[in-house]
Amino acid sequence: MRRGGNPAVTLSLRGLTMVATNPLFRMEGISKRYGGVRALEKAELTVEAGRVHAILGENGAGKSTLIKTMAGVVVPDEGRMLLDGREVAFRDPAAANAAGIVCVFQELSLIPELSVADNIVASHPPTRFGMIDRGAQRRLAEEALARAGGADIHPSTLIRDLSLSRRQIVEIAKALARKPRVLILDEATSALSASDVASVFGVIKRLRDDGVALLYISHRMHEIAELADTCTVFRNGRNVATYAAGTRTDEEVIELMIGREYHNVFPPKPAAQAASVRPALEVRNLTWSPRLNGVSLGVAPGEIVGLGGLDGQGQRELLLALFGVLRGTSGDILVDGRTVSINSPREAKDDSIGMALIPEDRKTEGLMLPMAVRDNLSFAAMSMFSKAGIIDRGAEKQAIDEMIKLLAIKTDGIAVPAGSLSGGNQQKLVIAKWLMRKPRIILLNDPTRGIDVGTKQEIYQLLRKLADDGAAIILYSTDYDELIGCCDKVLVMYDGAVRRTLVGPEITERALIASALNIDADSEGAGAARPAVS
Repeated sequence: MRRGGNPAVTLSLRGLTMVATNPLFRMEGISKRYGGVRALEKAELTVEAGRVHAILGENGAGKSTLIKTMAGVVVPDEGRMLLDGREVAFRDPAAANAAGIVCVFQELSLIPELSVADNIVASHPPTRFGMIDRGAQRRLAEEALARAGGADIHPSTLIRDLSLSRRQIVEIAKALARKPRVLILDEATSALSASDVASVFGVIKRLRDDGVALLYISHRMHEIAELADTCTVFRNGRNVATYAAGTRTDEEVIELMIGREYHNVFPPKPAAQAASVRPALEVRNLTWSPRLNGVSLGVAPGEIVGLGGLDGQGQRELLLALFGVLRGTSGDILVDGRTVSINSPREAKDDSIGMALIPEDRKTEGLMLPMAVRDNLSFAAMSMFSKAGIIDRGAEKQAIDEMIKLLAIKTDGIAVPAGSLSGGNQQKLVIAKWLMRKPRIILLNDPTRGIDVGTKQEIYQLLRKLADDGAAIILYSTDYDELIGCCDKVLVMYDGAVRRTLVGPEITERALIASALNIDADSEGAGAARPAVS
């Protein structure tokens, strides 16, 4: 028996010994349609105790519907599910939780106005004499937080006061408090800092050793390589392959996911610009104590400048400061050589500056999910289609149609809610919303977090096209491959300041890591990391 899994049967075949494990959970012939859209079609899945089973596929491949069916959120049109060999059907998430199937969704389910402890035990608070036992509640929360790698999070802290990364840890702790037999993790590390990711990996490995079955959904191939025992690839609502982890190359897996040959992930970079080109955006000694400490940089038209470094070194604050979100900043911002004052996003997006910010969290900061695709797309650019308070619906629709075609947004129409689109198409929607204004300066905060490889490739191509058309782009990414493949120059931040500038062939993984740790990079193979220049 492996890692505390189900009873196993030993088989012998031509001198080879194999272990056949009775699956803990099975899905057979699961289908689900939404109108004319096929979300799942005769899907099959076998989950074993004490193993990490990775689910791979593009956004829209059926992964979300699959796990929502397991978790009791969605009722399938046909097919059956078996737990311990017995057929089960869950009418709601509470029924699935009671059976030991718990899901950590990519969209957090926490209540911002409640404390960490209240959120963790919200569905099953401990009681004493008919009232909530606050002492027991705190002990349960502390235990769950420790198991999730968040022992430093105080149980009485309000969720609204935590960063997105810390909220994700609380979400995982909330799931662990339910003592799952099957734990589903949907992009559970996409919002985490590097140190939090390491903690969560440790949690996953301990749960696996304890006999928990883990379903792991991620678009980060290196995470799959480190954690998974078994992988299943979904495409167009069907499982197209199941294989032992490590038996397929990344290129083979990606081709299974997208159904076509995968090559030229990143578009070619243009030749280096002349130093005499005037920056479209220049920053001098930008400070917002204690998070930003004298940041200076320049971005020329047609240039993609990356922001690197360990998470939490001021990259996000820099983008927010440039977009006029933060108060109390000092320093100078120049656009096309003239000093400007940006005190609000409204001023940043004004035609005189022409700036756009693609935010970190598309669900809460980038979109109004219940509203229509049309409304989300035209919201930021409404002034371009209105005169004297009257909206030119014809011009609006023409611009929307152009954006949908440019970004290949898959939608059943512009009247459907933005929340009905897949994660990748929602991200395209956020980008398209700002492109409607034809910005000259584009700030991007980890824009490919939690989306599939096919959509990532489309976004990389789009960024290079925008740069080729004259946009000045600043790209913050936690993915080294993106910084290496997309950027003409990378500014590595440490402790709120730009500590290194890497240009052209100097942008390597080795140089990025060394610079992120604020140590000298070896010139051999890494390029010489050099002091920052504006």
